[in-house]
Amino acid sequence: MGLVQAVKGAVGGVLADQWKDFYTVPAGLPSTAALFAAVPQGTNAGRGSNTSGSSNIITNGSKIVVPEGYGLLLFQDGAITGFVAEPGGYEWRSDDLNSQSIFAGDGIVTPLIKQSWERFKFGGQPGGQQAAFFVSLKELPDNRFGTQSEIYWDDGFLNTQVGAITRGSYTLKIVDPILFVKNFVPAAYLQPGKVFDFTDLDNAAASQLFNEVVGSLAPAFSLYTNDPGKGNRITKLQQDSLGFAQSLSAAVEQGYQWKSDRGLAIVKTAIVSIEYDANTRELLKTVQRADALSGGRGNSNLQASVAQGIQSAGENGGAAGLVGVGMASGMFGAGSLQQPVAPAAPAAEDPVAKLTKAKEMLDLGLITQDDYNALKAKALGL
Repeated sequence: MGLVQAVKGAVGGVLADQWKDFYTVPAGLPSTAALFAAVPQGTNAGRGSNTSGSSNIITNGSKIVVPEGYGLLLFQDGAITGFVAEPGGYEWRSDDLNSQSIFAGDGIVTPLIKQSWERFKFGGQPGGQQAAFFVSLKELPDNRFGTQSEIYWDDGFLNTQVGAITRGSYTLKIVDPILFVKNFVPAAYLQPGKVFDFTDLDNAAASQLFNEVVGSLAPAFSLYTNDPGKGNRITKLQQDSLGFAQSLSAAVEQGYQWKSDRGLAIVKTAIVSIEYDANTRELLKTVQRADALSGGRGNSNLQASVAQGIQSAGENGGAAGLVGVGMASGMFGAGSLQQPVAPAAPAAEDPVAKLTKAKEMLDLGLITQDDYNALKAKALGL
């Protein structure tokens, strides 16, 4: 009975696998899906009449449609045998005995008898495995990152170590599908019905990528803020999604070789928030004040401050208050700020005019002879 059952199953499976089929992308995929098997429409949701074909055999003459934004990987017995990156319709042709079909012009007797014999040896199952997988060539969004505690890096512009808690997301792209599948995708995802999704919380491989990105954040911040060609500051990070993505991708590549070993690259980033530690916040306030008080703007601010101080001193402290304002303005002048230009001193009086005025005062009896002699000596520098 066992032999009969095996022969019966083998022949039935062979006849079903003679049908040519039509393969394409499954419906209802998330936008973050990276790798998944092509779906045969003859058995998909009842749209075809062939419901008995083997899931791991593709019949000669079957059509495979590659949509825009996807590549097609072909497998034979677990090995990658071909890759298609251009969208369009393709016809499956294989010399493998299991792919031969009476509907593809491969004859009637030969495919049936040879396949039946091969499957009889394997308990009614095909003696080979063929598969077609689609791989996304688009930017894959919503890959999130975040830190639970501060990360620290040496900031060249601030000339000290700074720290922050940050979170955001990045888009990921598969730049080498063959490297990606060979070196990174677990074998469990190379099965019909499985979808490799970077955002899947149950995907251990995706979780590993998350941990590597978090481990690369500090070097990425350092690369970005210390680039002498850009003069970037950490306050510009949230405005430069491409620039920081390049720094993050470079840091990931240096630490974990995403592109060279796995065929992956970070394309864009979106930083949702950066929360600096207390020391960095105080330092940023100082830098902001220095920026606001530099150059012509600083001169204007100083003049306004001195004027306000003079007004307050006149209202509250008289001459003593004015002395305090003078000391304060002198302290500002000792730094990098510019003081208002002082008015020019009046020109010295003519000695002859001074003596003439003094003689008139002597004649009028307003001063004594001794007073006149003293003024005369001072005017002549005696």
